[in-house]
Amino acid sequence: MNENIDLLSVQNVSNIYTDRRYGLFGRKELKPVLKNINLKIKNGEIFGLTGKSGCGKTTLARCILGLTDYDGEIYLNGQLQSSHYRSGTAKQRAEKIQIVFQEPGASLNPVKKIGWLMEEPLVIHKKLSPAQRTLITDDILLRVGLDRSYKTRGVHELSGGQKQRVCIGRALILKPQLLIADEAISALDVSAGAQILNLFSELRKYHGLNILFISHNKDAVEYLCDRAAVMEQGRIVNALDLNGED
Repeated sequence: MNENIDLLSVQNVSNIYTDRRYGLFGRKELKPVLKNINLKIKNGEIFGLTGKSGCGKTTLARCILGLTDYDGEIYLNGQLQSSHYRSGTAKQRAEKIQIVFQEPGASLNPVKKIGWLMEEPLVIHKKLSPAQRTLITDDILLRVGLDRSYKTRGVHELSGGQKQRVCIGRALILKPQLLIADEAISALDVSAGAQILNLFSELRKYHGLNILFISHNKDAVEYLCDRAAVMEQGRIVNALDLNGED
């Protein structure tokens, strides 16, 4: 990996969606969501993205994940990514970029055990033998602060913080180059949220995890991140160096 190349480079990315203001047969209106977004994330850093609800943070995350079409260019480790959702590259990009969502309970199948949920990404991507998958699952559970005994538990048996740890573990099991945490602490109580922030910090420190941390909570962004960008109405309006001067 070339250390001189940015991990992620977003260049002039814009997104427009079509709104039918008066229902199915109403006139179409084009509404811009993202307006020429530019940002870079370096290898080895936690980058924050903050702003009020509706400013475009999650839409930008979906563009980076390849789940939404966009205009502009997105590079991952110097490689240009497809800007079209239907290009058939979504599965390949999922191995490089993973996301942790706001509501952990909604991200986990309630009828499956934790062990099955943890191994599912490896099965989908046809990674490793069953024995190897078991070893990887045990290791990842330990990394996120759980242990192998959780594999036999159901989702309903876990607290909100434990569910989010499982979601983080599932995201890490494919060894992505970038983890996107989209409001990953906003559905948790203060104590559980603080523990998840510390977990992200530990994963970066000890395992070299690169994180795009999206949150409307500016205090959390300032606590966790090295640099950050502030979004407003689809634009980046401020850049912050949280290890130095603004």
